[in-house]
Amino acid sequence: MNYSKYLLILLFVLAISRGMFAIPRFALRMGAQCVDCHISPTGGEMRNKGGWHYGLRALPLISPREKDDALNMSNEIGKNIDIGFDYRTQYLYSQELQKTTFQKMQGAIYIDAKIMDSIDVYANYDFVNANWEGFVVAHILPNSSYIKVGTFVPDFGVWLDDHTAYTRGGDLGYLFTMNQRQGSIYDSRYNITGVEAGFNISDFALFTASVGSPVSLNFNSDPTYTTSIKFTPVIENTLALMFGGSYSIFKGPLIYTQVPSEHKVNMFGGFAGFGIGNFTLLGEYDLLQDYILTGTKSTAQMVEASYVLLKGLEAVVRYDRFDPNTSVTNDDVSRLNVGFSFYPYSFVEIIPQYRFQFETPSVKNDSFLLQFHFFY
Repeated sequence: MNYSKYLLILLFVLAISRGMFAIPRFALRMGAQCVDCHISPTGGEMRNKGGWHYGLRALPLISPREKDDALNMSNEIGKNIDIGFDYRTQYLYSQELQKTTFQKMQGAIYIDAKIMDSIDVYANYDFVNANWEGFVVAHILPNSSYIKVGTFVPDFGVWLDDHTAYTRGGDLGYLFTMNQRQGSIYDSRYNITGVEAGFNISDFALFTASVGSPVSLNFNSDPTYTTSIKFTPVIENTLALMFGGSYSIFKGPLIYTQVPSEHKVNMFGGFAGFGIGNFTLLGEYDLLQDYILTGTKSTAQMVEASYVLLKGLEAVVRYDRFDPNTSVTNDDVSRLNVGFSFYPYSFVEIIPQYRFQFETPSVKNDSFLLQFHFFY
């Protein structure tokens, strides 16, 4: 039985009946944009002063928000120099492998030097995945628009902190025995060396365009081209919306895929979401042409919802689906993730989650994880 359409309907009904909360849930919750909390205008990784103070006082259940000494806390190590980090580890049980293990997921440190009010020099290194980024971002174009030069993650679709979503790369063999890629190219390790320009068309519309060579290919491939447009209007200070689309064109060879070298892949993505009060809902749908094999179409989709039970505690539900070849029946895989995101204290997150896996023929390969995330 194909459960995907029934699960999508269920999540949609839950969303319109109770409201929901979704990634990037913080932006929708506050009616904000990525640049309000992050150094990178397209979001992710190091937090700026606004994002740092949000993690210190506004987000957790218990924090020094009421104490005077909290006003003196800072992530600065010198004049105009800020630091940060993300460390993630998890306990994991795989029903398919019938074993438990502990995994190192991320161990990244960040540093940002503000050369001028409008220019930042930024770098990060992930010791666990041996992955790095470094770029200069200059907000020197009209209407605080920017130019970014260096090594970075291209702006495509919705930025998720969970790289196992099929719209962000999938499992990559971490949870299951199959090694074929289950998801799009935009996983946690994919970045390019090149240039990106971002244009603030209005106060709630951002258009980005980038060109660069994938770092993992050592410049042995044609450049990747990526464009995206995102709208984030807020209606009567109550309803926050986010919607837009992305397009990317790139050539192989690609890690964990069957795409041969010099093989052109076109990728189209659309996303939309809303937030009202403590509830938001967000979804993304990606179409990849000639991604797995020549002449095929693949799709990746995500719907994620969350409800704030109390300050610092959110119930989270996400549905993921990946179809490597839309012309073949019963080759798709899908998953329902059910769990919580708990912020007991400043810069600490605990995530218990159970994952129901669906495919044809059915296999007992559900999994449970307990993730610990420390950030600064």
